[in-house]
Amino acid sequence: MNRKTVVLPVLAGLLAPLLAACGDGSGSGGDDTVVVGTTDEFAVSKDTPAPFDPAASYDVAAWNIMRNTFQTLVRIPRSGTEPEADAAEKCSFTDAHNEQYRCTLKEGQRFSNGNELDAEDVEFSIRRQLSINYVNGPASLFANVDKVEAVDEKQVVFHLKKPDATFPLKLTTPAAAIVDSETYPKDGFVDGFSVTGSGPYVVDSFEPSDGKAVLSRNPKYDGGLDVRNKEIELRFFKSAKSMEQALTAGDIDVMNRTISPSQVDRLGTAKDKGVQLVEQSGQEIRYLVFDTDDRVVGRKAVRQAMAQVIDRQKLVRDAYSRASEALYSIVPSGLPGHKNSFFNEYGQPSVAAARATLSKANIDTPVKVQLDYTTDHYGEVTTDEFKVLKKQLNDTGLFEVTTKGTKWKTFHPATAKKVFQIYGFGWFPDFPDAESYLAPFFEENNVLHSPYVNREIRDKLIPESRRLTERANAAKQFGRAQDLVAKDVPLLPLWQGKQYVAARDDITGVEWALNASSINQFWELGRGVSD
Repeated sequence: MNRKTVVLPVLAGLLAPLLAACGDGSGSGGDDTVVVGTTDEFAVSKDTPAPFDPAASYDVAAWNIMRNTFQTLVRIPRSGTEPEADAAEKCSFTDAHNEQYRCTLKEGQRFSNGNELDAEDVEFSIRRQLSINYVNGPASLFANVDKVEAVDEKQVVFHLKKPDATFPLKLTTPAAAIVDSETYPKDGFVDGFSVTGSGPYVVDSFEPSDGKAVLSRNPKYDGGLDVRNKEIELRFFKSAKSMEQALTAGDIDVMNRTISPSQVDRLGTAKDKGVQLVEQSGQEIRYLVFDTDDRVVGRKAVRQAMAQVIDRQKLVRDAYSRASEALYSIVPSGLPGHKNSFFNEYGQPSVAAARATLSKANIDTPVKVQLDYTTDHYGEVTTDEFKVLKKQLNDTGLFEVTTKGTKWKTFHPATAKKVFQIYGFGWFPDFPDAESYLAPFFEENNVLHSPYVNREIRDKLIPESRRLTERANAAKQFGRAQDLVAKDVPLLPLWQGKQYVAARDDITGVEWALNASSINQFWELGRGVSD
């Protein structure tokens, strides 16, 4: 076993005032098929009619496919956080207030169906995203767009309602994927698993029920990425255990979603030289979401008391074998602006402090609450995590907790309908900036559909932070927002995850296979020589 610990680029830096093209074309690439295992589940249903339509999906599993099949104007580079050109030749703010953003597209780009990609397609894609405004989609990322216009075939201009220095970062996400205006309806979805994009891959077949999908190199791709394989074959597994068995047997080449803590321990210490395990710092977080309109947990003292007794250190020890790190803020460590606000507010777990909080608010104990979670989206260990949480809370004598697990296809739509009193959720950042952990949760039409409103965060702190091109200078606003969240507890952060990829030792590019948002970069994977 070769275990590697890779330090991702520091998630800090300036947003460049001008983005220049980089890369020297798509490169010759490799001629090999790389087989990637996953436990992600994909299904077409009433709630997910179009899993790979950029206007319909706001989920890391779907974005994994979209990031590899669509282009955006700009993208996050291998190293650093300053967006670099993708479908665009250059992009920049054209005013001193970060309210107007102009991009010039590269010449000669085409979609996989042969249609030309031009500025009208970019305008159409953003307008369509905002017009559809799907309840489970990512349209909220572009709520600040006042107008987008194609001024000619190659130039597109975004007019923002308010200054936003993070706008280039938002354009790197699959929410800004460029779709073919001749293929995608302006007011509906392309149902099923069909994809028409201009990215490095095309979807040759996608049959989750058959356990396999194939993404082949797009012959019409003219971007700057060097695609190092001929095709990616995805294999779908019901469990992480069966996926690991396929890896060690050589039936698949790579696995990363989802690797359990026990597998990290086992693969990281095994003597099998045929497999390598790469560990990276990660920006994934897990947290509890409260329905602040609920008659029980709508009372702030109940939420504060839970924050005072949950022991995050024991949680990551008992459920995750320290493959995760305790998190004391909604913004993870490693990002500029992170502040341990929950620890500063509540200190070490204290039953006495929680009892005093409930007593002061005249709340009788034990407080009866239910914790809901998904059984199959974040890995099998989620069930263990909620067993630990239940025991911690019930052992205080202050709470009487029940737990319930639900499959993701039912769980996710239910969160939008406010079915749950308290539920567990995970978050991967849209882009590497503290705003990606604040705006999506606390702005109007937030992704959690939360009734919680804090006017200082929404109307003052987030807008102020967006005026600052040098993102490190927004630490004051971000810190204040984290403090307010810790006082009100509409969300309760639990832990921050690390990233792991396991692969056969003849697979190259494994250290680049995931970006800071845990999105697969399949083009980085190639085949070399086994040790």
